[in-house]
Amino acid sequence: MAAYGALVSVMHIIDQIQTLPNSPISVDQNQVESLTLLITSLQKFLESYFPHGGYTEEEDVWESRIAEAAYEVEDVIESYIVDQIRARSETDVEHISSLEFYQGLEKVIENMNLIKIEIDEKMVLQDQLHIVKSVNTAAADDDAAWLRSVSAAHKVTMVGFDDVLDQMLDKITGGGLKRQILPIVGMGGIGKTTLARNIYVSPLVQQHFDVCAWSAISQDYNAREILREILEQVPNKVDKKDKEKKKKKKEKKKENDRKVLSEDELGYKLYKRLIGRRYFMVMDDMWNIEAWDRVRRFFPDNKDGSRIVVTTRLSNLGSQFNYSYGLDLKFLDEDASWNLFCKTVFRDEACPLELENVGKNIVKGCKGLPLSVAVIGGLLSKSERTKESWGLFENNISSIVNLDDNERCLQILYMSYNNLPVHLKPCFLYFGRYGEDEVIRLSQLNLELAAEGFLKPINGKSLEEVAEKYVEELVDRNLLIVEKHHHYGKLKWLKMHDLLRDVCLREARKLRFLYVLEKQSIPEGIYPYRRIASSFQKWEYPTQLIQSLKSTAPVRSFLGRAPTNLSNNFRLLRVSMFEAFPGVDYEKNFLERVNSHLLFIRVVDGLYRIPSSISFLWNLQTMIIHDTRRNYAFDLWKMPQLRHIGIITGWNNGGGTFNVPDPLNDEEDMVMENLQSLYCVNNLKFGAGVLKRIPNIKTLKLYYIGISRVDEICHLENICCLQKLESLGIKCSFTRHVRFPDSLKKLTLQYTLLRWEDMKTKIGLLPHLQVLKLKTSSFMGFKWETLEDQFLNLRFLLIHCCDLECWITDSTHFPRLEHLHLGHIETLREIPSCMGDIPTLKSIKLLRCSDSLVDSARKIKVEQEELGNEDLRIVTSYNDSKLKRDIY
Repeated sequence: MAAYGALVSVMHIIDQIQTLPNSPISVDQNQVESLTLLITSLQKFLESYFPHGGYTEEEDVWESRIAEAAYEVEDVIESYIVDQIRARSETDVEHISSLEFYQGLEKVIENMNLIKIEIDEKMVLQDQLHIVKSVNTAAADDDAAWLRSVSAAHKVTMVGFDDVLDQMLDKITGGGLKRQILPIVGMGGIGKTTLARNIYVSPLVQQHFDVCAWSAISQDYNAREILREILEQVPNKVDKKDKEKKKKKKEKKKENDRKVLSEDELGYKLYKRLIGRRYFMVMDDMWNIEAWDRVRRFFPDNKDGSRIVVTTRLSNLGSQFNYSYGLDLKFLDEDASWNLFCKTVFRDEACPLELENVGKNIVKGCKGLPLSVAVIGGLLSKSERTKESWGLFENNISSIVNLDDNERCLQILYMSYNNLPVHLKPCFLYFGRYGEDEVIRLSQLNLELAAEGFLKPINGKSLEEVAEKYVEELVDRNLLIVEKHHHYGKLKWLKMHDLLRDVCLREARKLRFLYVLEKQSIPEGIYPYRRIASSFQKWEYPTQLIQSLKSTAPVRSFLGRAPTNLSNNFRLLRVSMFEAFPGVDYEKNFLERVNSHLLFIRVVDGLYRIPSSISFLWNLQTMIIHDTRRNYAFDLWKMPQLRHIGIITGWNNGGGTFNVPDPLNDEEDMVMENLQSLYCVNNLKFGAGVLKRIPNIKTLKLYYIGISRVDEICHLENICCLQKLESLGIKCSFTRHVRFPDSLKKLTLQYTLLRWEDMKTKIGLLPHLQVLKLKTSSFMGFKWETLEDQFLNLRFLLIHCCDLECWITDSTHFPRLEHLHLGHIETLREIPSCMGDIPTLKSIKLLRCSDSLVDSARKIKVEQEELGNEDLRIVTSYNDSKLKRDIY
């Protein structure tokens, strides 16, 4: 709901003005009190009168009027802030009239008050709260909304398709040697992608093929992106004799990788990697044969039984492939539909007897479509379990049961959206800003949601934590797919079904919440929108589109690469993403972004330092720079509102860091209460001044390469004083006195040259540690002996490029370990066999390890199978004439 989010946003602005130590303006206290009372009253009205969307035309008017009134308040306040800051940057404040601001603010407050008076009059006449009155339309995707977790490492639960899965596995791993294409055809939401995913992750398939890859095609396909996506999943073939040669070419390869390869160049590389290897490909959600025709020549027929599965909702497309076996998915029968419904709503419980009849009527209305069953089940799992409550949904289902298949599915999806609580609706609509089939990184999404301003604060939680909670609620309602979890269990990657995305786009446009620029058309009526999303490259914007962008209302978020030289209506941007090129005055450029809450900067070239004008960005919360080369000096101590400062790609590539100066004495009272993450930082000294300023830091990535006497100069022993630190990465030429806080959940070390004995005193006793990554030369010595009652919560352990020869341990020493990754370890001859007895262990992954180490892993797998443990996965990647990926 745009109105609710807009009201929350105004409250955020007021709160920032009142709490920031150096607020750029002041607001009359009487006006603040009036606004606060009005906003609180209107929020309560929306929460009670609009508990579930589905409005009449009259109610749409209320929604629109409240939203516009809130936008007007935002415009008046933020325009005044920007004018004041720009004037001060030019040492001229005389021409800015505070009287004009107060009068303008009073006018929009009066307008909002009139709306409240009308609402109060209407509420007197209301006998009861508003309930759901109508169900809108939308559309449904095959990504199977009922999936709570779709991970490449885990099988997805299916209901009613077990026989079909077995048939497909037989055809894929059997049959002739000629390369075959196997289409899976069916309407949106029928389960095509779910079936393909279960085939893809099947151990039978993973063992049978040398190479497996997955590509999402979608309507707006891009042949180059299809090839690039597949190529990233196909490892190169490396011969042992080529090791030295490969090492010499390493730097050249890095440079070549930075170049933009053409479609033919990518295809040729893919072709060379696939020659002589039995491969399995899934091309998901194909809409036209041209997508296949563009890439088919790069998939050789090795006469070795390679297979390509294509999913499509178009029957005529499936018939255009030259195939010997295809599959047309049918609807679920009544028993399978009811089974899926009960699993979704009640999990492991049985359906209460008094709800069984009404539940079966609801399921019957879904007519066997898995997506509809799962989405309505996700909705009912959050509803009151009474016959009266479920009867409302039964009546709505019965009103759409006679529609055609696609329309019925769309109506059900809209029902799920309409019944979202008002505070979740802006979060749901925001997902429309991502492209079809786009994989969404939750960490970046949370930063964007926190910066947008429509998240209602929760006591004791940061805005990023509120965002994560909202997203988890949407997952619980089956409105999002989880692509991948972190090793410690939290969500990492998400996707939205394309038909649910259609719901987002339709409703976001209707409410003027978000406009997505499409390459096929020039937008009309773009003026009222405050958020614009674009997939255009900077040079792709046609002149007519740029003119349209210059006539919008004051835009708050431009999500994507914006064209240059946009008009004054972009001066209030809160969220902006841009590329840095030579020839730009970035001192001036940053002054044009003084209202920014979040900056994503991708450095192509040209940004050689952080402009001093960044200090004028009064409410900058997050700045993320994508740069692999430069070191930036940044005095962050004068910007207490900062929450996240980071450089991406610095950790692995050895470049791209921040140099942060020691805080000055006159800033000793400046505490960075909001600062949560800081990466990658070069030579940060943990003296008393720094420790005092970052009491709530949660994430740190630190560089100390090329500095001598690190312990003496930088005081790494003081890191243990950061009692809220959860994730720490240290890349250091040498340290012996480093100490870690008990709060750590994730620790990554590289070049630290600690002794294995230090494990017992520095790391093993950390009570909350879940992820431990020991990278190149982090530890030295040949023997590691673990102790009992240590690593009590460790779930993921990586050891990479360490000279470990002897590992003495016991299964009880890692009681919760789930994943063990070992890489480039040639001196370790075997994995302790007792590791296989860890009851929680799910996988062992070996990368370029000795043959004896690989043999010990296989032996563990065999021993576990004899004990009845079929779930342990062993993944090995090693160098020989044919690189293999074995899953036993």
